[in-house]
Amino acid sequence: MVGGRIRSLAVRDLRFPTALGGHGSDAMHTDPDYSAAYVTLETDANDGLKGYGLTFTLGKGTEVVVCAVNALAHHVVNKDLAEIVSNFRGFYRQLTSDGQLRWIGPEKGVVHLATAAILNAVWDLWAKQEGKPLWKLLVDMDPKQLLSCIDFRYITDALTEEEAYEILQKGLVGKKEREEQMLKNGYPAYTTSCAWLGYSDQRLKQLCQKALEDGWTRFKVKVGADLQDDMRRCRLLRELIGPENILMLDANQRWDVQEAVEWVSKLAEFKPLWIEEPTSPDDILGHATISKALSPLGIGVATGEQCHNRVIFKQLLQAKALQYLQIDSCRLGSVNENLSVLLMAKKFQIPVCPHAGGVGLCELVQHLIIFDFISVSGSLENRMCEFVDHLHEHFKYPVVIKKASYMPPQDPGYSSEMKEDSVKQHEFPEGEVWQNLMAAQKL
Repeated sequence: MVGGRIRSLAVRDLRFPTALGGHGSDAMHTDPDYSAAYVTLETDANDGLKGYGLTFTLGKGTEVVVCAVNALAHHVVNKDLAEIVSNFRGFYRQLTSDGQLRWIGPEKGVVHLATAAILNAVWDLWAKQEGKPLWKLLVDMDPKQLLSCIDFRYITDALTEEEAYEILQKGLVGKKEREEQMLKNGYPAYTTSCAWLGYSDQRLKQLCQKALEDGWTRFKVKVGADLQDDMRRCRLLRELIGPENILMLDANQRWDVQEAVEWVSKLAEFKPLWIEEPTSPDDILGHATISKALSPLGIGVATGEQCHNRVIFKQLLQAKALQYLQIDSCRLGSVNENLSVLLMAKKFQIPVCPHAGGVGLCELVQHLIIFDFISVSGSLENRMCEFVDHLHEHFKYPVVIKKASYMPPQDPGYSSEMKEDSVKQHEFPEGEVWQNLMAAQKL
């Protein structure tokens, strides 16, 4: 039974110094420190359960997200959880349509990241009170209840609530069998951990060989800083993984439109499946131009990790600007907004391949993509979820990967709860990790 009044919201600035090892480095983000604004919700219920949510950042600026979370907190504190989930669409709209805060959004940027952190914590609390992992909570929902969580404003020209209901109704057929399939085999994944741009060739080789031994068949390489170096590294990776395995490219928004076409055309010999984020994430027509130009080469366009909201995704789909859609569990407005994008992707018949490169993103997005297969898409064709092998040891319920696949979480909640020792050590700037680093810098 869902219940309890939310009596407090706390948010902490957590940072992990991943830049020291070159982890996460790409053509645009050369020194990322994987970080998060980490939210904790407490209620007056007797169950002692707490909700944990986060939004992913790269270090500097996390303090700004923390400020935004605190600015939104009054929408949450003193609200009854049962009232929130019974009118989740209304609550979502209340958060995203704050009459003053929306001016510095709306539904994008820092305020939307903060919204995601709060809503992720609400969903975690709801799933825990129901005693289910989040993917199972979603799978077990009646279609009408599920749709009541979604704000369809701004997207009805692409997907109406009636169309979404029909999709979910059709998804009921074979749902039990697909859930059993997930529990047995998991959801297919690809790895980004072998080929960060800041890694040496020797490290790339070692990690790639280990990944092959562990059964990985899908690999992504970062590109975009230097064409000749990209060609050398892509050749090296292709030689390591062989012609039968899948290779993807990721430019992290580095190029202009024509530059992207020319650059990727020169990398076509390595047979990449897609080029990810070739240009500005806001440039819908630019992505459409790139998609059209690269189609004859058999290279698709993938994007989405920095798409502000469902409206950008709507336009990318309408413009036929992408062949692989990459939702993010913390960039969009949590589960609520991601549900709308999953349903639009189903209508437009575009495969969803989530972004998960960052602290906690694998833990969260696995729930969404498992739900998508069971209740929405019903297909694994051209579908895979990113996996990055960093920082899982800091989570109470870390991802489980078997045979290069995500195994469905079994613990109640959204898998977003971190170990308290890790939180204390990495809280910025008072945590032990940052105190030691700052002391070392003074020497």
